[in-house]
Amino acid sequence: MKIKQLTKVALLAAASLMAFQASAAYPDGKPIGAMVAYGPGGATDFQARIATLASGKEAFIGAPIYIVNKPGAGGRTGWNWFASEAPKDGFMLAAYNVPHFIAQSIVFDTAYSIDTLEPLGNWGADPAVLIVSKDSPFNTVEELLAHADANPGAVTISGAGKFVGHHIAFLQFAKASGANLTYIPASGGVDALRMVKAGETVAGFNNLSDSARSAADLKILGVADLTRHAYLPDVPTLMEGGLDVDDSSVNFRGLMVPAGTPQDVVDYLASKVPDMFNDKKTQGKMKSTNSPSRVMSRDEVITMWNERQAYLTDLLAGLQ
Repeated sequence: MKIKQLTKVALLAAASLMAFQASAAYPDGKPIGAMVAYGPGGATDFQARIATLASGKEAFIGAPIYIVNKPGAGGRTGWNWFASEAPKDGFMLAAYNVPHFIAQSIVFDTAYSIDTLEPLGNWGADPAVLIVSKDSPFNTVEELLAHADANPGAVTISGAGKFVGHHIAFLQFAKASGANLTYIPASGGVDALRMVKAGETVAGFNNLSDSARSAADLKILGVADLTRHAYLPDVPTLMEGGLDVDDSSVNFRGLMVPAGTPQDVVDYLASKVPDMFNDKKTQGKMKSTNSPSRVMSRDEVITMWNERQAYLTDLLAGLQ
């Protein structure tokens, strides 16, 4: 019996030593994946590729990062996979979207939550904006709402899915205006934007970044934030129009690993990722593509996640 116990202890010790040696050498130049829970070309995919441009530099992670897209169900497909099936060795990261994954974990039965994921750093904060097509007869929020009042249920508004930032902006907008509006969840931000451009929906909530890049095909009527944005200084906030739509839907984006990843790997990545996001070339590319930047450390993101968890729990209880 003692021999079996000693053998078991020896095997466990050997396994722990091997794990330590493997993580101590991390990443040793080996490419690292980053899962994006949305399709190619959307704001999260687009910005993730910019934010990780400098990953191969020795001053940062010292290994190239490649993007893996797993879209579906407003992000749930990819994040459920990441929390339950992704390797916990630091070689598969994921982009997070807040409020998206937190709101979904509150409303749905998901494998992911703030307890099963570990943030590394934040690269941006992208407000939702209310948009209509270039050919739309509506030029202001007031005109759109007047049409909604005269035609209850006829004003359709697209967004990237259910309980993502766009949907939360819609829920706040509908409650604050008292209008009878219809939300149309798309397969992602790109599809939601296409719906508006094609006239398949009357309006949409979408990312400021994507909408600003498509400004030639759209009219941007309002920003769902506390203040006007530097990229759209002439576009009023919805709050300026007397609507109680705050910054709850602002889309924070960054990188994370699944809980259970070795702490030394988490610490290594957390010490490098914010500096990578702040790389001069990366920041220049973010600015030139109207991609709002907000770099935050792991500790700052943990605080933000906890604050949003508490706030969204209360908010969604009153909006659903």
